[in-house]
Amino acid sequence: MREEELEVALKVVIVGNGGVGKSSMIQRYCKGTFTKDYKKTIGVDFLERQIEVDGEEVRLMLWDTAGQEEFDAITKAYYRGAQACVLAFSTTDRDSFEAAHSWKLKVKYFVENECGEIPTVIVQNKIDLMDQSVVNPEEADLLARALGCRLLRTSVKEDVNVAAVFRHLAARCLAELRDPRDYDYFTTPTPHHPNSLTISKSPKVDLFLTYHFFQVPSALVILPKTTMEL
Repeated sequence: MREEELEVALKVVIVGNGGVGKSSMIQRYCKGTFTKDYKKTIGVDFLERQIEVDGEEVRLMLWDTAGQEEFDAITKAYYRGAQACVLAFSTTDRDSFEAAHSWKLKVKYFVENECGEIPTVIVQNKIDLMDQSVVNPEEADLLARALGCRLLRTSVKEDVNVAAVFRHLAARCLAELRDPRDYDYFTTPTPHHPNSLTISKSPKVDLFLTYHFFQVPSALVILPKTTMEL
């Protein structure tokens, strides 16, 4: 039987007020481009990038949710199934900093109450404008501690620490998958990538991700990575 490599697909939601650089962040990370012209997201944008973390192929599916309240009803459904989160605020926007707690509560309500806590990074963007900063470094550190998240400071414009944000989240998710003592997972094939599985944490389903499978006519047999034959 033919063995096929199975990659991990992770859904990452990027949340925060409008204008903090969420769309620019995923454009920079996935396409290597940056535009200084602000155009607010209508509903949800989606981009993806495949990377290798600790020898594992990981496909990051990045969902940029609109930060404006008028689109809130549109974006609610897109929180479901998220495995990781980027919570962004702007160095030059005090309101976006103060809204971080409410965005974390949204993630908790739509995702974590159903599937348990997910890896989350607090991102302070636009550090290239520190001379215009309205957020003290100590305040940002206190916010991260209060929310129990790691803080990373980025400049999407200068491409500083953008890749580190998503690599950190991917590594956190893989670490949890490799240590299933506190987590249960269920997996479903992704519609656009049939050789990928979407990983979801669930207290109700006791099925842990494995990394290789054999395709047979009547069934999909999932085996551990170390298993080489039936």
